[in-house]
Amino acid sequence: MTKQLTGKRDDTALHSAARAGNIIAIREIIDDADETELMEILSKENSAGETALYVAAEYGYFEVVKEMIKSGEGTNGGSSGALHDRRHSKHDGFALHTAATQGRIEVVNYFLESESNLATIARSNGKTALHSAARNGHVEVVKALLSKEPRLSTRTDKKGQTALHMAVKGQNLEVVEELIRSDPSTINMVDAKGNTPLHIASRKGRAQVVKMLLSQTETDTRVVNRSNETALDAAENMGHSEIATILQEHGVVSARTINPHSTNPARELKQTVSDIKHEVHNQLEHTRQTRKRVQGIAKRLNKMHAEGLNNAINSTTVVAVLIATVAFAAIFTVPGQYVDDAKNIPPGHSLGRLTSRRRPSREMASNWSYYNRDHYIGHNIRDHVFWVIMHRIESNSKRGIRMNSRASRSLSGSVSVPTDPEDLENEFKKMYAI
Repeated sequence: MTKQLTGKRDDTALHSAARAGNIIAIREIIDDADETELMEILSKENSAGETALYVAAEYGYFEVVKEMIKSGEGTNGGSSGALHDRRHSKHDGFALHTAATQGRIEVVNYFLESESNLATIARSNGKTALHSAARNGHVEVVKALLSKEPRLSTRTDKKGQTALHMAVKGQNLEVVEELIRSDPSTINMVDAKGNTPLHIASRKGRAQVVKMLLSQTETDTRVVNRSNETALDAAENMGHSEIATILQEHGVVSARTINPHSTNPARELKQTVSDIKHEVHNQLEHTRQTRKRVQGIAKRLNKMHAEGLNNAINSTTVVAVLIATVAFAAIFTVPGQYVDDAKNIPPGHSLGRLTSRRRPSREMASNWSYYNRDHYIGHNIRDHVFWVIMHRIESNSKRGIRMNSRASRSLSGSVSVPTDPEDLENEFKKMYAI
């Protein structure tokens, strides 16, 4: 994947133009510089250790690369300053190398035509452009590099791995086939740990690659690496049962079968540690899954508890409202019956009499079944309230009459005013209740 501009690389103007693929700006910068300045700007590295040529090659800007190389050839230093674009950082490499890594075949071909021995230059880790192209599955780049330098197929990096070791880690069968065709002897070359390409493909679980390697007559299936493993052991230890089945079908056996009496204490210790590691990992994963399930159950229980609490509150509220409704109705609903004629009383009943007082009596508070002597008062709340208010008015009126009578007696004894309480009471309507 092509790197993105971060804005923190301390790019020069030439870097920025190369990153944008702006050929016009690049030509202006080159034309405005003299020979010394041109050599300086072409070899100038940003904070990532990249020259402008490296950036252009990485992005695959063929015209930009060609313009820079031609400009470098016109200087006293020749093309070496620009082409040998070494990066002194963790991204150490060359413009050709990054073009091969990204699969920029047009740029790669131009580099190889300009100077074919660039293909032999390795990075600090020992990997050549062929290693990176093979690992990333760029078959056209692999063919171009091998056509210029066929001996690159046996070139190893600092881990002792060839381009075929790198190719079997991927899944491009064409690259694997091309490398085997270039030099079949690489199929049994071992790296620093004693692994052949078959070991690595089996460990990586590349079924199609394993089948291709097993189909080659040159493949040695009895190679045991430094960990006392054959390709079958490597597949089984990684849990690739499908790969193990394929290997067994082609006669690949375990190292224990090849060397039944050989023991490797270091290998046994390593295997024990590996088993413990896997067991601990499985236990931690199981614990994580259990915790996740418990948290889910707790959430559901909390939700159910909240719903149950809400239901209980709602039910209690409904019951309380019903009780309050019944109690309120009971206050205003009294036993007995109403009569329209005070003289016509049903047998077994008596007529109660209630006179107006200064404030309603306890009987009025507890029994609202009152009757006028001549008229039916009513049984709904509105009628009851009306008559209570009427009694209150009559009580106030009676009190006023009494006060007036006292005042009259004190001023003049000749005015005749009813003074008997019964006479005063008779002036008001009497109320009866059963």
